[in-house]
Parts: sequence; structure tokens; C-alpha cells
Amino acid sequence: MHLAQLGAEVIKIEPPRVDGRGGGDTARAVGPHFLRDHESLYFQAFNLNKKSLTLDLREPAGAEVFRKLVATSHAVANNMRGDLPEKLGLTYAALKDVNPAIVCAHLSAYGRDNARATWPGYDYLMQAEAGYCQMTGEPGGEPQRMGLSMVDFMTGTLMSIGLLAALMDAQRTGTGRDVDTDLLSAAVHQTSYPALWYLNEGDETQRTARSAHPTATPSQMFRAADGWIFMMCQLPKFWNVLVERLGREDLRDDPRFADNPARLRHRAELTGLLDAQFVQQPIAHWQELLAGHVPVAPVYELADAMDNPWLVETGMLDSVDHPDREDMQVLASPIRLDGNRLPNRAAPLLGIDSDQLLREIGYDTEAIDTLRAKGVV
Repeated sequence: MHLAQLGAEVIKIEPPRVDGRGGGDTARAVGPHFLRDHESLYFQAFNLNKKSLTLDLREPAGAEVFRKLVATSHAVANNMRGDLPEKLGLTYAALKDVNPAIVCAHLSAYGRDNARATWPGYDYLMQAEAGYCQMTGEPGGEPQRMGLSMVDFMTGTLMSIGLLAALMDAQRTGTGRDVDTDLLSAAVHQTSYPALWYLNEGDETQRTARSAHPTATPSQMFRAADGWIFMMCQLPKFWNVLVERLGREDLRDDPRFADNPARLRHRAELTGLLDAQFVQQPIAHWQELLAGHVPVAPVYELADAMDNPWLVETGMLDSVDHPDREDMQVLASPIRLDGNRLPNRAAPLLGIDSDQLLREIGYDTEAIDTLRAKGVV
């Protein structure tokens, strides 16, 4: 979807309906909110700006259609189980005779060339195996996953980066290649500095109360009169600004809080002292006092986060028209070009672009009808 929002023609290939039933990406049927049968809001979240072509790649006629599409395309991307791309002919080895410059990007659970290639896998499993769940939550509590499927999102973005890099090379050399990423590798990669701390020093990052940063303080949540704020004094200067704006020079002069190592040793005492002050006023008061001076943010529930006027001011909310809902609310791309948000259109109805795309690669109306009668499209 990132590439589609940036202007690429992205053709989503989906299973056709059989006898008028089923078909399409399973995401179309993910509830609880639907625009029509098998047209879910969940599907809209990931498929803006794409086109939809129904095609059964297991049928010889479907494979033929696919290869004709490849001949005029720049890249093929899939997120199938690791053993399926080769079986379905989605690899560079299978397609280079059709288009020597084709880039074939593969996103699987565990990779295509190892003992787990046949394993299905999902985001939450990766959070579990890569250590995320054990690092998330309050000390002494149960393991917790993140509230969103961040491993899915990270891996898709990483695949897009790999695809674009390979595409640039193919445009220079005329030769494409396979690009692989997998959920577990991406999840492990994003453990970043805690991983290096452990691998080199045997230092295993532990959970911290209030979601505090492992090495900087005060950098955590604090209780206000009407909720929570998150404040991050990552640099010494922010600690100095904080105590000045709070009128708490006594904290700066306290030897327990003289520098960051001292504050870390006495984090519990410092948390108690700051809590006692923050709880006296609502979130809005502390935001007005600290915002722009000390890194601080309200800890919102989802409704508050989406109703935040800042999203309107910065253009992060957008609307598109869908056949079943005019003015459907969507999120804008976080990428801007020349200062402008990228345009959006609703995710496609199942197979809505099939006839147009088939005609572009040489199929006439009679041939398309034949393919449809055979359940190929």
C-alpha cells in the first residue's frame, strides 16, 4: 500500500469466487465492521489505491495470464508461506525468461530456504519468539504483546525497501532478482540495541515499571489528576529544563538526582516525588507547561488519539468514497512529497479491475468470458 500511495500501479491478485461464493483475500471477511458482504473496514486499512484482479494461479490458464502480466511489470510481491512461491512460479528463476528485469519480493513467516519454510506464522508468534512479550509489561506481570501487529507492519515496510533497492538495480542492469524477508528475521532485527547489549555484554534488558526507558530517567509515565502523561528526559538538558519549569530546583540540587546514573539508582524515589506533583493538575495543565520544552505527551486511549485535532491540522486524516460509504474515513500516508500528503482512493471491490487488466495484456471479451466461465478469473 505504501507503494500504491506513492503512485505505483499495484495489482492485487486474489482467488476468484467459486459458484458466486467466497473468493478474495481473506482480509475482506475480517470483522466486525463491514461495508458489504466480504468488504470489511479491516481490508480497507491495508489496500487503499490498489487494483484487484481475480486469478487462480493453480490453473494453467491462470498461470498463463500471470506470466503475461509479469512481462509488462516491474515487480512481483507475495506474502505466502515459504514453500509456496516456488510451487506457484513466483520466483525469479521461474519468471526471468518472461522478464529478465523482474524483481520478485517474498515475505514469509520464517523464510523460503530452511527447515521452517512450510510453517505458517503470524505476528504474535514472532513477538513471542523474538523476546518482545517478555520485555513488555510491568515487572513481575505476565508476558504481554504489543497492542498492534507491529512485526507485520515492520516486515512489510522492510520488504518494500528491499523491493525498491532491487528495482533500482534492475533498471540499471536489466537483471532482476529475488528479495526475501521474513517475519521472524524482521522481529529479531528490530530488537536493535538490547540485542547488542546482550550479545556483547550479556546484559539482558528487563521490564521496567511505568514503561520506563531502560537507561534514561525520568523517562516514563506519570500519573496526572485525570490520567497519565509520558515524559522523556533523554538528555541532561531536558532534566534541567524540567526542574526549572516545575519550580523544583530542590530536585536538581538533591545528590540522589545529580546526574542520570544517580537518578537511575533512585528511580523509585524520583517517581514518587514527581507523581506527587503531577497528580495535582490535569494532563492539559502539564502539556501547556512542558510541551515544546520537555518531550511530553498525553497517554491517550484510541478514541482520544483519533479525535486529536492535531491529526486534522497535519492532514493525517483523509476521506475517500466507496460504493457503500461516501466519505469513508481513512488514514493518510505518513510520507509527504513536496510537502503534500499522498492521494488516496478506496480499496478495490473484488475483481473490479479484472476486465481492464486482461484487455491490456491482449484478452478480448470472448476470451475473458471463457476464463470467467472456467473459474480462472
